[in-house]
Amino acid sequence: MKFFQLFAFILITATISSQTKMRPINELIDQNDSGWKSLQEWVKTAKNKVEILPADPQKAKDALYQTQITTASPMGAIVYKTGGILIDNGWIRILGSGSAKLNRSLPDWNKGKTFKEFGEAPSFLLIADDALGGFYLLNGGGLGTDVGKMYYFAPDNLEYEPLDITYSQFLEFCFNNDLDKYYLGSRWENWTKEVASLQGDQVFNFYPFLWTEEGNDINKVQRKIIPVEEQYNLNVDLRKQLGH
Repeated sequence: MKFFQLFAFILITATISSQTKMRPINELIDQNDSGWKSLQEWVKTAKNKVEILPADPQKAKDALYQTQITTASPMGAIVYKTGGILIDNGWIRILGSGSAKLNRSLPDWNKGKTFKEFGEAPSFLLIADDALGGFYLLNGGGLGTDVGKMYYFAPDNLEYEPLDITYSQFLEFCFNNDLDKYYLGSRWENWTKEVASLQGDQVFNFYPFLWTEEGNDINKVQRKIIPVEEQYNLNVDLRKQLGH
């Protein structure tokens, strides 16, 4: 698995940082399905609940072409073979090519946020998010010198927190880590029932904001469901206003 992570790291880094032209879809599809086979093995041994969402074949091809990542990599395999992945009853949503439960593809979600047109090299990629309104990003050079590493755009401080893990290691984190421990203090009573009914293009919005002193107790703040697009734009705007 270490070799595969290194290979995926090199592959993703090269694709994000040095894209010059759009490669045709046949050059992006690995005939051995190596990325998908590895991913399936990881899912089989996962400790957390992992739901693989079905992919529409045409949408999957479109998304893979727009993303320009080979299916030999975990990211390419997820985009091409899945409509996305839900972790822990939908608490974390990993973007693929889109589905009824997760009505966003990875390239469409990033267009207008991390790049203007498909084929451009983004400074980072939004690859997953959580019901809390936090966003997981893959650094393409715009967040620091650790290209190919993951960051978390945290709703409780509006900072880009370096996680010091690759995309493959992020998947391992989602599949096997103790998420209750990781999100300690960020999960309210009876959250599982509420999150299970949440759509993949929605998040919970909290007031007072989680980054304020008044909002530091998740069980005492008000919450409502809003579109994930609205929450992302709000987080970005508030970060700017606060001078981050």
